[in-house]
Amino acid sequence: MPLSLPAFIRALPKAELHVHIEGTLEPELVFRLAAKHGIQMRYDSIAALRDAYHFHDLQSFLDIYYAGANVLREAEDFHAMTSAYLEHAHADGIVHTEIFFDPQAHTARGVPLAVVMEGITRALREAQQKTGISIRLILCFLRHLPAREAMLTLEAALPWREHLTAVGLDSSELGHPPSKFATVFARARELGLLTVAHAGEEGPPAYIEEALDLLQVRRIDHGVRCLEDPALVARLAQARTPLTVCPLSNVRLRVFDSLADHNLRILLEQGVCVTVNSDDPAYFGGYLQENFEAVAEALQLSRGQLAQLARNSIEAAFIEPQLKHSWYAKIDRLLAENGAAA
Repeated sequence: MPLSLPAFIRALPKAELHVHIEGTLEPELVFRLAAKHGIQMRYDSIAALRDAYHFHDLQSFLDIYYAGANVLREAEDFHAMTSAYLEHAHADGIVHTEIFFDPQAHTARGVPLAVVMEGITRALREAQQKTGISIRLILCFLRHLPAREAMLTLEAALPWREHLTAVGLDSSELGHPPSKFATVFARARELGLLTVAHAGEEGPPAYIEEALDLLQVRRIDHGVRCLEDPALVARLAQARTPLTVCPLSNVRLRVFDSLADHNLRILLEQGVCVTVNSDDPAYFGGYLQENFEAVAEALQLSRGQLAQLARNSIEAAFIEPQLKHSWYAKIDRLLAENGAAA
């Protein structure tokens, strides 16, 4: 029997390339850690905290996001958060994930980087051994802070260089163009790190071009505003520059009024290497499975298009070609067995 659509999506080998580990911090864990550390919460219940997740723009989300991260104090806290995400990822059929983390959100609160790294990397090792999931770690700089602080963070992370695959750029986009961090990213490339950057979510298409030209990024995180510049879309499609799009996040942050208005399908049909990701799933109403199911329904995507999105995610991943081809083959077999299903 052909698989149901949710089962088909779950069975697709997928890579998640845009997930902030701090954004996987579920309210239940927030309250548990707050009680552990004697932190007085602004909200009196888990339900009240979850009800607060109604955002009108990126900054309104970031305010509550950073407040939530305040409960992360010890290595075991970071371990618990990371382990919970990786269990969810495995259940969603994710075979490879590239996780963002924000050191500056923790060191600014007096949490040593060693504590952050100890907790996260231990969870990564355990998940790899238990499930076989492939994992990469991406250190992100907070773009609303000075570039000098980003450089200091990069240098401070060098003792853990072996655990890092790339650097990224996140937080408030407007008013903080990629060019602000050109020197930092040049230093990261000297160290052999790959580069990615958030651009074209709230910021204009010009930010995408800056990220490509000045930061020499391998992927654009979000990038949905590229459609405002047809020449840029053509450039992205021709170069197969991946966009790590986060549909439910885009709706929650009012980038699009509804999923039916989202441009994911248009980007896919124009040949852009667009991928589906969850961004900050604890805050935006869904992990990768929910994002796939939601866009499949709202945009009337075929199983072939869903398989292409999964294939794009593998293509865009920072992994060796041999592993990519093995997952391509699994996607092709699954589609052949289930592609004609209603």
